[in-house]
Amino acid sequence: MSGREAILGKVRKSLGAAGAGDARRAIVEARLATTPKGVIPARGQLGAEERTALFCEMAEKVSASLERVASYADVPAAVAAYLRSKNLPASVRMGDDPRLALGWQKQRALEVKRGPSDGNDEVGVSHAFGGVAETSTVLMLSGADNPTTVNFLPEHHLVVVDAKDIAGDLETVLARVRETYGKGQMPRTLNMITGPSRSGDIEQKLLLGAHGPRALHLIVVDG
Repeated sequence: MSGREAILGKVRKSLGAAGAGDARRAIVEARLATTPKGVIPARGQLGAEERTALFCEMAEKVSASLERVASYADVPAAVAAYLRSKNLPASVRMGDDPRLALGWQKQRALEVKRGPSDGNDEVGVSHAFGGVAETSTVLMLSGADNPTTVNFLPEHHLVVVDAKDIAGDLETVLARVRETYGKGQMPRTLNMITGPSRSGDIEQKLLLGAHGPRALHLIVVDG
């Protein structure tokens, strides 16, 4: 018997918990399965259209720009229009998300690069797993579909979010993540993004782009 096993054995004995521990394990699993939900603010508990409207309203308050499009077919044109409006190079970086496998070829002047960013991309395009209406937060899941580097390295981050995936509160979106992936299959990283990167540490002056993109542009797909 190792020293570790000896110590743990004494702890179990003092607690009167000797044995295989199946009963204790069952108690823990039952408690985890019935964990009560926390308090959820009422402000996001709205109908679908009202949730989307609140999401759009809050985007402006957190210094993000936003555009609503009728369908996914309109996304490439919206991206190209954003680049022109900011006088940016006609080049974007994105992952392999099938929802972004759109008609990019119709934007003939636009270069679409796939895969993780190496830090030399001016603009990144991602698709959010979901959105939170009460804060205009988007939840980004890591993986080949949407590399985490695209969330942080480009100066401009364009995030596509389906209106159907906008929930009233963060708890609902997190529950959806667990339901979608399940135990042992969760993404390695989940990023919650609310507006562009910012800091007020230096002389209490707000600086955009302090730790990541200095511009966040949300494209909400209504269709």
